[in-house]
Amino acid sequence: MKRIVKFIILDILKNKIILFYTVLLSILSWSVFSLEDNNTKGLLSLLNVVLLTVPLFAIVFSTIYLYNSAEFIELLLSQPIRRSKIWSSLFLGLTLSLLLAYFIGAGIPILIYSPPDVGFMMLIVGFFVSTVFVSLAFLASIITRDKAKGIGISILLWLFFTILFDGLILFMMFQLVEYPIEKMMVVFTAFNPVDLSRILILLHLDVSVMLGYTGAVFKDFFGTKMGLFFAFIVLLLWAIVPFYISLIKFKNKDL
Repeated sequence: MKRIVKFIILDILKNKIILFYTVLLSILSWSVFSLEDNNTKGLLSLLNVVLLTVPLFAIVFSTIYLYNSAEFIELLLSQPIRRSKIWSSLFLGLTLSLLLAYFIGAGIPILIYSPPDVGFMMLIVGFFVSTVFVSLAFLASIITRDKAKGIGISILLWLFFTILFDGLILFMMFQLVEYPIEKMMVVFTAFNPVDLSRILILLHLDVSVMLGYTGAVFKDFFGTKMGLFFAFIVLLLWAIVPFYISLIKFKNKDL
């Protein structure tokens, strides 16, 4: 398993697209902090970039890589290696490569310019977001053999979690404006890893006032140790569950 993971990581790191992704994150990160006099504003600007760029690249790149590695996967299946090890090795290889790219591109400037607690939280959140969308990519790629459909499903998942989900929440809030649904918003955030990550960063930047009364509810819950523990458990489940479902399908799939 270690050899497979090592081979995948080396193969991905040689890829020009992953190098472009690292350089792009680096340019965006250093530019944001250089242009902003206030580091808090720089972090807010970078947060929006990270929560759009990182999920998109992670899910699309991982999906394409899995489809392009079909022959390599079939070669591994002809060896006396369990399917679970093959699929897990692919997941670890892709995840570790993207985490390394994120750390070099965005993590280093974040740790240099931001306060230690906020910088560490943003780094961890970026790691979780990358892992979650790699996991979703594995699920999307195992659903269909058609590469175009697989990439389409990946892009739709990204659109849903980054754009459409917020629209649905706003629509529901307008429809139920007469009811006290602020506490329900805490539950709804669990269904979107991107929104959950954004709230964690905003609360650590102490700008939850931007969210109004709902922000106060978020701060009362996610600002506690129990709330923080709950948030990380939910993000961990988002990273594990889609991959586990894809693993079951991979084990039973006739290749």
